[in-house]
Amino acid sequence: MNRSGNPVRSPGFEQGGGRIRSSGDYRRVYRRGRRLHGQFAVFHVRRNDAGHARLGLTAGRRVGGAVVRNRLRRRVREHYRQVVGRERLPAVDVVVHLKPTAAAADRRTFYRELDRLFETVAKRRGPEGRSRERVRSRR
Repeated sequence: MNRSGNPVRSPGFEQGGGRIRSSGDYRRVYRRGRRLHGQFAVFHVRRNDAGHARLGLTAGRRVGGAVVRNRLRRRVREHYRQVVGRERLPAVDVVVHLKPTAAAADRRTFYRELDRLFETVAKRRGPEGRSRERVRSRR
């Protein structure tokens, strides 16, 4: 407990070290990242040089109003903070893009899907986890 009586949070993610913040980083992950499709979200994954996993979240207006989108983003952040073993994740940027179906999903199914996708990210260590580079033939 800290001075104000609130529980002490784990360092890193809350202080911005584990979050993707710049639009350039988001664009880089979208353009060159590998996609993992789920029922409620699409994970865009790309290796980074930060040495640890970083999380970014996006949700378009089709997902719902601002209240719905922010609630879903809070759920993903909190699930990532409490449940996902971040030490098992490789040094990657993960952008979670929420689909419109996420708004109608019940929590248990939603969290199970997130767990499955994060587990897939954790299993893809090493060279096979990298995004595929396009090779252009010169003619």
